[in-house]
Amino acid sequence: MIEIVIPYIAIIIVILFLVMLAQKLKIAYPIVLVVGGLAISLLPGLPVISINPELIFIIFLPPLLYEAAWYTSWKDFWRWRRVITSFAFLIVLLTSLVIALVSQMIIPGFTLALGLLLGGIVSPPDAVSATSILKTIKVPKRITAILEGESLLNDASSLIVFRFAIIAVSTGSFVFHEAALSFVIVVLMGVLIGIAVGLVYFAVHKWMPTDPNIDIILTLTAPYVMYIAAEHFHFSGVLAVVSGGLFLSSKSHLFLSHSSRLRGANVWSAFGFVLNGLVFMLIGLELLVIVNQLGNVSLGAAIGYGVLITLVLIVTRILSTLGASVFTVFISRYITTADNRPGWKGPSYYRLGRYARCGFLSCSTINTGIYR
Repeated sequence: MIEIVIPYIAIIIVILFLVMLAQKLKIAYPIVLVVGGLAISLLPGLPVISINPELIFIIFLPPLLYEAAWYTSWKDFWRWRRVITSFAFLIVLLTSLVIALVSQMIIPGFTLALGLLLGGIVSPPDAVSATSILKTIKVPKRITAILEGESLLNDASSLIVFRFAIIAVSTGSFVFHEAALSFVIVVLMGVLIGIAVGLVYFAVHKWMPTDPNIDIILTLTAPYVMYIAAEHFHFSGVLAVVSGGLFLSSKSHLFLSHSSRLRGANVWSAFGFVLNGLVFMLIGLELLVIVNQLGNVSLGAAIGYGVLITLVLIVTRILSTLGASVFTVFISRYITTADNRPGWKGPSYYRLGRYARCGFLSCSTINTGIYR
């Protein structure tokens, strides 16, 4: 038992030193943690640390999404709802399809289904990376609101693409109308389950004799209950956590005392920091595990494919956002939009800035590491 615990304690200590180094160098700490994990994984004599991807979903994803949803402004989220949903769903689906087509053409032995699987993995920029990096840079409030809002939802669309691609790979068939109907059901029911669980927690907080300690423990269990309840019925656990978190956050002033909010914020800040650090560090430490699974593909070729797919990903997203800007100007003639003159610099800065600052390792690879 001691031999199992010691490596993770050592990882946490290393995380603390790397975060302090990142603050000293004024670099976003997710990048330093991933690069640090990659460097550590190359040291001889260290044990290979491998974690079950299913555990990543259960342990890390619900609380990190819940924390991001809790601190998201519902007012800003609703104001930019059309932009957020278009980026989170339509553009993620479009990007996944482009990645599928390109990977089928350039990677030997890749089918369209495998390409769609890869597209579902790398298409959505990661919510944890985006939120962490936004804390270290100055960007307009509009971009921050869109970025954080879209990051909360895009994992749901990518997971659905991933799920359907798995079915296509395993069965060799894909029926579009069945996939489209299933997509709507998975999204809608995930949202409803999240809100339903949120209503239960709201009732417990408001009408039961709780104190700050009980309130904090309840908030720590809420994301896990939402996620597991939705996934049990094969709906979107991601959207369940996001919708439930947004609901409870918007009503928190009605059921949380000042002491509960203050102490809860401190607990969640530390808890989220540890989980973030472990996620990024484990991504870097997975290098040897990934290399050992390359089979007949050389490391250099794998890196080349990764760089090429990343370039295609960036270009596709830039073109998509420019297209979205043009469409916004057009549709604003017929409906009221939050910004009817977004311009060409805003959207391209939004997407290119995200990937340039996050980098390939901290945005695309985190998704690869989680969904691998």
